[in-house]
Amino acid sequence: MNENAIEGTAAPPVAVPPASVAPAIVAAADHAARHWHGPAGKLPLGSDAHKAAVCAMFRDTFNPYKPSVIDWPKLTPDARARLVSLPIWDIAVQTEGKARLRMASYAETCGDAEWCAAIGQNAWEEGRHKEVLSNLVTAYGIELVPEPEYIKPRDTEWAYLVTGYSECIDSFFAFGLFEMAKRSGFFPAELVDTFEPVIQEEGRHILLFANWLAWHRRNLPLWRRPWFELRVLAVWVFLAWERIGLARGMEAETEKPQDNNFTLNGSKAVSDTDLSPVELMKVCLEENDRRFAGYDERLLRPTTTPSLARVFVRLSGMVERLRGSVRRG
Repeated sequence: MNENAIEGTAAPPVAVPPASVAPAIVAAADHAARHWHGPAGKLPLGSDAHKAAVCAMFRDTFNPYKPSVIDWPKLTPDARARLVSLPIWDIAVQTEGKARLRMASYAETCGDAEWCAAIGQNAWEEGRHKEVLSNLVTAYGIELVPEPEYIKPRDTEWAYLVTGYSECIDSFFAFGLFEMAKRSGFFPAELVDTFEPVIQEEGRHILLFANWLAWHRRNLPLWRRPWFELRVLAVWVFLAWERIGLARGMEAETEKPQDNNFTLNGSKAVSDTDLSPVELMKVCLEENDRRFAGYDERLLRPTTTPSLARVFVRLSGMVERLRGSVRRG
């Protein structure tokens, strides 16, 4: 793929190698993408040191080899049918296209050179994800509807907030669904391994977003903070509205049913094991902790979706214990 042909995004910090690169080099880069620790010392939220550490993490953990080096495995007819039947491909490709443009647009206007560079790189990586997905659907003959025109947002901060929070939600559930796919063997291990670096890269993306958000909040003038928090609340309302099915404009425009909430309810599509919502939440929480374990503990992790999941698990446990007491009584 032509990695540098993605218009409007920052070039990656390292040139993308040919597919013949040595496996040991690929493995070393993959390890480096999952582990990062900054210099010793305090990193007060909102400080220059905090910003420098976050941006250094994102630069240093960039993986130039995967997901660029992909050898799509041959699938059995049954495995290919399961892959093709997933109701996500149009949305997945279009989501990455929108994310790339929204992040690139904010990188052009954010007003801070270090954040602009990091978020611009994030946009470039989103473009790479889109190319990976486009190559996958081509390799396995998955038909997509024509892509819409990607329109540059007028309000770049709003667009970045929507994209960042949406990725925080989707990545949390994707971590768990991906682990379920690995455990179940529902898809060939070679295909699952192919996407492993993409999933980890999404973890880096939301780590960057969570720390940018904390830094941005601390550095806003006091008079602007209430308005910003109202915008954040509006983003959550918008995403809730979208995800309960009240804003599914895409389904009205295509004959192919697509699922905006696949990351929340797609466990049956990636596994032959029917996990309860509580068990799925537990897997997501375990994977969320594991995927962030290699990064400096001083950096903030996304907390809202994991916190809600923990509350759900605790409440469900309390209800089950109450039911057990009633039955015994």
